[in-house]
Amino acid sequence: MKVTLEIDSSSGFCPGVVRAVRQAEEYLALHGSLNSLGPIVHNSLEIDRLKAKGLRIVDLDSLDNISGGMLLIRAHGEPPSTYAAAAARGITLIDCTCPVVLRLQKEVRKAFFRMENVGGTVVIFGKHGHAEVNGLVGQTEGDAVVIANADDISRVDFSKPIELFSQTTKDPVEYEMLADIMRSRGKDVTVHDTICAQVSTRHESLVNFARNHSMILFISGRQSSNGKVLFELCKSVNPRSWWIEEASQVDLAWIHEGDSIGICGATSTPSWQLEEAMATLSSILK
Repeated sequence: MKVTLEIDSSSGFCPGVVRAVRQAEEYLALHGSLNSLGPIVHNSLEIDRLKAKGLRIVDLDSLDNISGGMLLIRAHGEPPSTYAAAAARGITLIDCTCPVVLRLQKEVRKAFFRMENVGGTVVIFGKHGHAEVNGLVGQTEGDAVVIANADDISRVDFSKPIELFSQTTKDPVEYEMLADIMRSRGKDVTVHDTICAQVSTRHESLVNFARNHSMILFISGRQSSNGKVLFELCKSVNPRSWWIEEASQVDLAWIHEGDSIGICGATSTPSWQLEEAMATLSSILK
C-alpha cells in the first residue's frame, strides 16, 4: 500500500516535562531508585520505561514510608501543604515544577489575597482533580472555584469581584469563550492569560497539520488532559483522526491507498513513541 507518513514537528514533550524526565533519569543513573509524587507524565509507556530504571510512583499517603528519603515533584506542581508534609518528614525534594506553572501559582496566590480583601473569588478553569489544578487551588487555601466547562459557571457568584485563571494546558479558544460568558455576567471580572504559550501555539500548528493530511494518528495516554484537548482539536478539522496509545493499536482498516498520514501527540507524548509509530507503520505498509 502506498502512503506517506509525517511526524508533527511541534508534538512531543513540553519543556517542563523534558526537564522533569531528564532530572529523574540523571538521578536514577547515579542512585538506581527515586520516588515520584504521582506519575511524571500521563503516559503509561513512558512511565513503564522509567520504572524499569528504578522510578517508584508514590502518593501523599505514602510519605511516611519515605521519611528522610528523596522525592521528585513533577512538572504539574503541588500545593503548599505538600511541601509542609515533606519538610515534616525530612524528605529532600527534587522540585521539577514547570516554571510556567510556578509563575501561575504565584499569581493565583497574589489574587487570592486581593480577593480576600474585597470578598471576591478566584476562579480556575481546569480539570477537576488534575494535579496542576490541585496545586493552584492550594494557593488559595482551598477557597478557589474550579470550573471545567460552561455549565460550571453557574457556581460562580457574580455579585462579587472575580479573578479568572486557566490551567496552563487548556484549550485557548474554550478559555476565551468562558471568559466572554463571565464578562457578560459580572461587572468586575479580571481575566488572566495563563495558558502556556507553547500550548497555545501548538493548537494553531496542530490544526494546520491535521488539515494537511488525509488521516491523523494521535498518540497519547488516555489519562492526559492535554491529550484529550488536542485530539478533539484534530478530530474537529479532520474526521479521520484516530487516538491510540501505541503503534500496536493501529487498525489497518483505517488506512486507504494513497493516504497522507500525519502522526502527532500531546505534550505528554515522548518523541520516541512518535518515531516508533512511524517505523512500525513503515514496516507494515511496505
